[in-house]
Amino acid sequence: MIVPPGSHTAFVGKPETPEQWLMYLYGKVPGPLHDSHMYSKYYEGEQQKLAFSQMRYKAAFAAVFEQWRDNFCGTIVDSTNERLHIDSFRISGEDDGQDARKFWQRSSMDAFSSSVHLEALITGVAYVVVWADADGEPTITPVPGSRMAVSYKAGSLWELEAAARFEMDAWGRQQVTLWTEEYVYEVAYGTTEWDRGVSSPNPLGTVPVVPFENRSRLGMPPVSELANCIPIQDAINKTVMDALTASEFAAFPQRFVTGLEIQEDANGNPIEPYNVGQDKLLQAEDPNAKFGSFAAADLSNYVTLVDMLVQHLSTVARVPSHYFLVNTTNAPSGEAIISAEAGLVAKVKDRMLHFGESWERVIRLCFAVKGDKRKDAFEMETRWKDPEYRTEAQHVDALLKLKQLDVPLEFLWHEAGFSAAQIADFREMRKADAKAQAEIQKLMPQPQPQGQQPNPNKPPQGNSGNANRKIHEAKP
Repeated sequence: MIVPPGSHTAFVGKPETPEQWLMYLYGKVPGPLHDSHMYSKYYEGEQQKLAFSQMRYKAAFAAVFEQWRDNFCGTIVDSTNERLHIDSFRISGEDDGQDARKFWQRSSMDAFSSSVHLEALITGVAYVVVWADADGEPTITPVPGSRMAVSYKAGSLWELEAAARFEMDAWGRQQVTLWTEEYVYEVAYGTTEWDRGVSSPNPLGTVPVVPFENRSRLGMPPVSELANCIPIQDAINKTVMDALTASEFAAFPQRFVTGLEIQEDANGNPIEPYNVGQDKLLQAEDPNAKFGSFAAADLSNYVTLVDMLVQHLSTVARVPSHYFLVNTTNAPSGEAIISAEAGLVAKVKDRMLHFGESWERVIRLCFAVKGDKRKDAFEMETRWKDPEYRTEAQHVDALLKLKQLDVPLEFLWHEAGFSAAQIADFREMRKADAKAQAEIQKLMPQPQPQGQQPNPNKPPQGNSGNANRKIHEAKP
């Protein structure tokens, strides 16, 4: 990373100039030895390999098991991330978030929002920058935690005092952008001295960066989903590697022969008389020769130990054991799955609570870029898709019961899993259906107004005049 001389050490004291802010924030960027890089390796399955109980086994089996690892960390993270899907944003009294959906779709956040959640779950934090493009439209840009650092205002848990983004292109040139409430400071690609940047007023009057922190605590840094899982994952790798080593050494029955004369080659080395793996029949002329075999190693103890460790991993990560297929050969029933996933669903809803608040701040920044009064819409609500997996029959039956309680139809549509765009289409379809029904009703016989029902004994009026009507008129 190209930085100015002397800036490798974080600035000490209260920063006042852009250069001092960059020095201070660059010192907070995760370095090459930061734990976040380790968490990324475990998620990708590139964690420790060849965890043998003895070093001599590593030398003997390096070529055999070099690419092997048994990784559950990816499953732990993905089981949470796959249930974090944003449906829409709702502002009380507004048009159900149509403008917010335009911002969302314009920046392709249907896909990239999942990447933000994934990065936060793995490393503990991710960021989103909101800024205007060349056309003045708000652009939402996700940034990994390895390329950005922020500073909170003293005593605040969410108001930012400054934020800096450090990007590098394919040619090793660095670009730096610093945001404060008063100004934006930019150092162009290829400029190695941070004091040669360009400063301009910040039109938003706020730092347009939103952190997404996983498992955030008061006064504590965010934590990765894998923080408590890695020790158990290492134990699983070591145990399974021992099982593989045992399978190589002792799982195949070893044979022996006694009373047989040992043959030696020209160098005095003993010659193996049989190729046990190929020779189906072993024979010897010496009547004193005796053949036998050692019992094969029982690997079931390793299986039991690994199952126990995976169960511990399932408990710590709050991931149902059927995700790991522990101690079972048959898939659990639907009711059993719902019961087992209660902890996972509760964890996902907790992540929705914190991530949803961050996404609402992102949308408010988009309105701020447009100069819209809804930049202060603090009553905004993030709508998530249902994180619980249920059978379609159970879900629809529950919604029909809610309809009997006069729950609004649009709420039931949302609970049924339809997106905001689909619900908007439903409204137009219902209007078209109502219009078509009205046209059909006009072609049907129209009911007579009450109080003017015709007398069944009185024939319909014709053109025969008053005399004809008097003949058929009922007498009192």
